[in-house]
Amino acid sequence: MKIGIFDSGLGGLLVTKRIIKELPEYDYVYLGDTKRVPYGNRSVDTVYEFLKESLNFLYKKNCKMVVVACNTASAEGIDRIRKEYLPKHWPDRKVLGILVPTIEKVVENKGLKRIGVLATPGTVISNKYPQEFRKANKKIKVFQQEAPLLVPLIENGGVKWVKPILKEYVEKLMRHKVQAIILGCTHYPILKKEIRELVGKDIIVFSQDELIAQRLKKYLFNKDEVRTKLHKKGTREFMVTDMTKSFKKHAQDWFGSKIKLKLVKL
Repeated sequence: MKIGIFDSGLGGLLVTKRIIKELPEYDYVYLGDTKRVPYGNRSVDTVYEFLKESLNFLYKKNCKMVVVACNTASAEGIDRIRKEYLPKHWPDRKVLGILVPTIEKVVENKGLKRIGVLATPGTVISNKYPQEFRKANKKIKVFQQEAPLLVPLIENGGVKWVKPILKEYVEKLMRHKVQAIILGCTHYPILKKEIRELVGKDIIVFSQDELIAQRLKKYLFNKDEVRTKLHKKGTREFMVTDMTKSFKKHAQDWFGSKIKLKLVKL
């Protein structure tokens, strides 16, 4: 069986690249819902339906577990998927979100008490980051900033125009005197260099492509019932729901020139 990795677009390839580097022996299937990106401006019910369709596709591709490398889908859909969908349709399969592992990593830094979250509107509206931080450490104060323009710009090759917009979003978080900023979308690691330049050396920037692989490694170490079911042939499949020249270029830039995208229907 395989490890599935799902994102609303191609930003999850950054996370996938790091996961494969850390755990190269396993078989992987990546699915990017490029036809319906971005998810951040969608309703909760719509995000849930999209996530359900994507997970169903990946489980049919023989994935034992799926990493949902999309903060919006993690925030708005995973709890419901676990309670309503998996028990009825795929009781032997697992789904992992990206949000809780991110928070676990941040909480390990004991001195951090004021955290900023840069995210899509959907993730911010869900209020999932503040809720999960309260469970992990009630003393931490969380300040959220929605960034609705970043994903469309990134997916459509507009990074060269992003700096003034990004600066406005980041400065709003810095007014709260945050000690760290979470890049709460898998597209945002593309901008981590620019963000780190904006905030300076005194503010920690948590980029999910740098931490999720380690969390998955720990999860598999502790879950024999999952790890022992996974095949170790080193196969990789990369699938998208829409194919354009732009998407092909992004995939090559973000993952590597050897990547081959396959167009699929959910």
